[in-house]
Amino acid sequence: MAHHKSAKKRIRQDARKRLANRYYKKSTRTAIKKLRGMTEKSEAESFLPKVLSMIDRLAKRNTWHKNKASNLKSKLTVHVNNL
Repeated sequence: MAHHKSAKKRIRQDARKRLANRYYKKSTRTAIKKLRGMTEKSEAESFLPKVLSMIDRLAKRNTWHKNKASNLKSKLTVHVNNL
């Protein structure tokens, strides 16, 4: 257990950040799943920029590694182009 005031504050901050990160990661994963399930090209093309933006945001905040984000963006773009 933390004994210092600053350590207790850090624990509180980490808990808040963890919840926020979980929310954004889950939302993005759900959006990716939705995009991969689309069969209509026009619909997927309009949804793709929103998903790419979500992925970029996670990479910018270091929630996801930049290479993971890049790989995901590439694969999703190829998927939409092949529809």
